[in-house]
Amino acid sequence: MSDPLASSSTYIAPPVTVLLVEDDYSVRLSVAMFLEGLQYQVTQATNGLEAWESFKKNPPSLVISDIKMPQMDGLELLRRIAASEHPVPVILLSGVSEASDVVDALRSGASDFLIKPIVNFHILSHAVNKCLERVRLLEQNRAYQAQLEKANSELKAHLHALEQDQQSGRQLQLKLYPQQDLQIGNYHFSHRMIPSLYLSGDFLEYIRFGDEHLGFYIADVSGHGVSSAFVTALLRHFSLNIHRETREATLDGKPIPFPTPADAMAYYNRELLAAGIDKYATIFMGLIDTKHNTLTYSVAGHLPMPILASGDSVQYLKGSGMPVGILLEAEYQNVTVQLPETFTLVLCSDGVLEILPADNLIDKEALLLEKVADSDRTQQGVEQALLLDVVSGAPDDIAVMTLVKTV
Repeated sequence: MSDPLASSSTYIAPPVTVLLVEDDYSVRLSVAMFLEGLQYQVTQATNGLEAWESFKKNPPSLVISDIKMPQMDGLELLRRIAASEHPVPVILLSGVSEASDVVDALRSGASDFLIKPIVNFHILSHAVNKCLERVRLLEQNRAYQAQLEKANSELKAHLHALEQDQQSGRQLQLKLYPQQDLQIGNYHFSHRMIPSLYLSGDFLEYIRFGDEHLGFYIADVSGHGVSSAFVTALLRHFSLNIHRETREATLDGKPIPFPTPADAMAYYNRELLAAGIDKYATIFMGLIDTKHNTLTYSVAGHLPMPILASGDSVQYLKGSGMPVGILLEAEYQNVTVQLPETFTLVLCSDGVLEILPADNLIDKEALLLEKVADSDRTQQGVEQALLLDVVSGAPDDIAVMTLVKTV
């Protein structure tokens, strides 16, 4: 895209043409010879009507006209030029130095007013140069304005194309998320995603492993936009690889390659570093053993930690770990907890903390705990407690996932 500022700096003015209107031959001749000596192209007319016809055919850069002329005087010519599609500066001449002529000329839009006879042509030269400088600046401004409007139109077209691309990317990304809730026995997964841009850096997934296990994770990729969304696609690819290799190993009676969340987390870390895209992700990953009602999980720097709510007990799970994609030597730990007979597990991205009305992280986490405790412990209830339906212009992506176990 061309730079209108750069283009305007190389603006080249067209040749200067002057329409000289004077019924006195000697005056007209002397002024014309002086202007031509300054390398101006001069067209001559003997009265206002003749000048008007010439002006309509070929508008000049400047008009110099006497006031007192037959058929059409200089003031009428001035008014017609000012009302035309191509108004140009007009210098009026008069042999009668009456104040009324000067006032009428300036009120009608004259650029300057000179008294005849012109004894000092430097005065005329100065008046012409002043008018032509004004013309040059106006033409340069028009050229700049036209180039700026063209640049704005091109920018709008590029932004529209980018928006369309992002919308298409958004539709593709939506297909990577779980398309519906997952109900396995008494365990029920639900989720809600609210991107701050067309493309989200948050991702989540829940999936069934065999007859007795449910795997899930929530991830928050650093940054926003296309590059972060690309990493979410990589995470989805990694999880599909784990699921496929686990299924194949089970069918073949071989050891499962990623038996625990910590093993899977280490795999994510290696693969993300190998991709070389300078992005990291915080992740909470869990595995439910439905036979024994236990949760084994691993943490990669994710905040806030999931909230486990059962009866009067509402508390954050404990754990820590380095985000994936930063250090190849990072190690991840497994934590196993016995789950209550009935419970709700609430997982959020840190975008939820951004919309909570508290001053610091500790207060925000305490408020989040209160809102979950006061809700009905369902996905819809948690969303209502967090006022997600009225969120607009959030500073960060928002993801909320719930796992509810009933009797």
